[in-house]
Amino acid sequence: QVQLVESGGGLVQAGGSLRLSCAASGRTPRAMGWFRQAPGQERQFVAFIKFNGGGTFYSDYGASVQGRFTISSDNAKNTVLLQMNSLKPEDTAVYYCAASVSGLSFYQSNNYEYWGQGTQVTVSS
Repeated sequence: QVQLVESGGGLVQAGGSLRLSCAASGRTPRAMGWFRQAPGQERQFVAFIKFNGGGTFYSDYGASVQGRFTISSDNAKNTVLLQMNSLKPEDTAVYYCAASVSGLSFYQSNNYEYWGQGTQVTVSS
């Protein structure tokens, strides 16, 4: 089992920044990801970070956030962070943290077994 607790959402003006945090406890996941879901839309991949051991990792991003968002890991705190810069109104959504313990590909939500409760991010124009 992996328990995930998210924090850091809120309201920000376009062009601003927010940082989301996801604290994990329980089993050590193979990877952790962020997804988002806007009203009436499907859940969308945002970013993932895969832990390769020895403190190394691999990360990747969805096309719509590439260059603006950064995912990172604080291993000492078992926390994954999502730094979101240059936010746009279209980034408005509920953001979900997810953990995968057995997945092989981390771009699809069905490869994640555990999910956080979600945190609202609203970007005003």
